Amino acid sequence: MNRDLSTLAGPTLASALTESSVVVLPTGAIEHHGPHLPLATDYVTATTVAAAAVDRAVGQGVDAWLLPGLAYTKSDEHHWAPGTVWLSWDTLMRTLVDIGRSVAMTPARKLLFVNGHGGNTALLSVALRELRVRFGLQTFLTGTSSPAGDGVNGPDELGFGIHGGHAETSMMLHLRPELVDMTLAERNVPEQLAGFTRLGFHGSAVFGWQSDDFTASGVIGDPTGATAEWGVELFERSVASVTEVLGEVARFERRPDAARPPIG
Repeated sequence: MNRDLSTLAGPTLASALTESSVVVLPTGAIEHHGPHLPLATDYVTATTVAAAAVDRAVGQGVDAWLLPGLAYTKSDEHHWAPGTVWLSWDTLMRTLVDIGRSVAMTPARKLLFVNGHGGNTALLSVALRELRVRFGLQTFLTGTSSPAGDGVNGPDELGFGIHGGHAETSMMLHLRPELVDMTLAERNVPEQLAGFTRLGFHGSAVFGWQSDDFTASGVIGDPTGATAEWGVELFERSVASVTEVLGEVARFERRPDAARPPIG
């Protein structure tokens, strides 16, 4: 059966979904990714991984369903670059709340965000509880894998390959190679941060930043060694991870007597 909710008629959807159904919403971005990658990199990754994971999970007996992905999200760290289209944090939060309200109007009680853009993570984490409290949904968040190059599986990005670097470029060489221009790929790793043990993008202390704080191109990483072969590996890892998450979401249960009426 088709698992794309947007292609179903309303009465079909209402009869196909149950309280055990897991609705999946990919969240990507339309934002600057340097001169070598398309603006839609995060959107392509999130939607493709989510669709493949839903198909795989359904084959394993999970009642999973896919919503069309969100393309415009919180990308203000790249606002300086032409082509970036971003929503303010409050606009995106209201959008997520409205989508959650709409999902709550169906029989489904579980909603999983599959996120492909790091700039969305904090806000999505807040949205999880907001949707839980307002509408009684069980809400979950996972992401696509994007490990920094470690010097073995590509160039050493010193843990900073977070944007337009080895992993994202490899993934796009696998998914949409016609949109990648490797002749424009250049290393842009913030070497000046390498000696910090606390401050960092994923350290115990973080900082507010824009992507051009470190390099003029906005790339934070080293795409020069990217390959489609590594992209296949990363894609398979991501799909496997999200599939496992879907299986656990399907089995997830809270205390039966913990249910409270939503606050509206």
